[in-house]
Amino acid sequence: FDIAIIDEAHKLRNVYRKTNKTSNAVREALIGVKKILLTATPFQNSLMELYGLTSVIDENIFGNDKSFRAIYGDGEHNADLRDRLQSIYKRTLRKDVKEYINYTNRLPLTQKFDSTDEEFELYTQISDFLRRTDIYSVPRQQAKLTTMIIRKILASSTFALIGTLTNIKARLERMLVKEQREEFEIGDLFEDDEDFNEVIGDNEYEYDIDAEEAAAEAIDVEALKAEIEELQGFIDKASSIKSDSKSYALLSALEKSFQMQARNGAPKKALIFTESIRTQAYLNDFLSKNGYSGRIVLFNGRASDTVSNSIYTNWCDNNPNKVSGIKAADRRAAIVDYFKNEADIMIATEAAAEGLNLQFCSLVINYDLPWNPQRIEQRIGRCHRYGQKFDVV
Repeated sequence: FDIAIIDEAHKLRNVYRKTNKTSNAVREALIGVKKILLTATPFQNSLMELYGLTSVIDENIFGNDKSFRAIYGDGEHNADLRDRLQSIYKRTLRKDVKEYINYTNRLPLTQKFDSTDEEFELYTQISDFLRRTDIYSVPRQQAKLTTMIIRKILASSTFALIGTLTNIKARLERMLVKEQREEFEIGDLFEDDEDFNEVIGDNEYEYDIDAEEAAAEAIDVEALKAEIEELQGFIDKASSIKSDSKSYALLSALEKSFQMQARNGAPKKALIFTESIRTQAYLNDFLSKNGYSGRIVLFNGRASDTVSNSIYTNWCDNNPNKVSGIKAADRRAAIVDYFKNEADIMIATEAAAEGLNLQFCSLVINYDLPWNPQRIEQRIGRCHRYGQKFDVV
């Protein structure tokens, strides 16, 4: 190539890790080629991500990752780091392009709600459970991260929580049969939630204790049986909660926002983000039963449900000139077109936070808040972008 232009280049930010095979393959393929890397979110949690992006352009600028950590890891030499990067990094802020692009306003609103007594009781009981240091449910080698993710699922929906607790209970039952601890990857607990797996894969987390050491510890059979019973109690309690106060707050938010859009002449469209596939399924069912049946489309990394398959097939039949032949890209395009022309609501997972142009929609609802504020900015950017004609709520 004369030049390689890489969009969404932050996907390469962890290239310095040998386990990141795709990023390494891209870098190796483009050695000796001039490159432009484009991204709206260059790095998120660590200066090492900045090191990774720089090494894609020239792996000799900073030497290896150990020397970079040693010099810049403590943040004391940021001025020197900026100087060294000046020749290869160009940062353009939104305010720098206002002369050329007329951005509409952002109008942030918060929909408050109170949990029911049953929801609060469940939240308290599980919080107390997670604080314990003698439980088998949370793998000791990554206790902090596991606890954090379970709390996020608990905050997402009781429906999502049931699935997670069921996974954990099944794991403990296997341990009971074998009468020994089970070694596993943290992603195994959350295999049904693509976005939590993405968060796990995105970041470096140290093991709290050695995995082999944890697996070698003896099992207290009676304590394990009691814990399985306790988990079943949580599952039963969560299953008995039929009225989810957060979802009713969503109904109120949609009603108010759609009225606001009608007054402003904006299309009646809402983009709702959740971090859980299970919560997405629950919201689809809940909203369908509360006035929005047939007006909802789902967007996630799988796009394999019956409705999505039907949308994709019809789109290919009716838009032969738009079909690229890349199935994943065509599925995304089909669902976006359906949202634009047919549906009022798109319920999306984090898979929709990048690469979609949804400027025909002016309402973004964060049903779940991600722990990284850059992700919130990415979500809003689907709608608050070039071509948007209305203020984005």
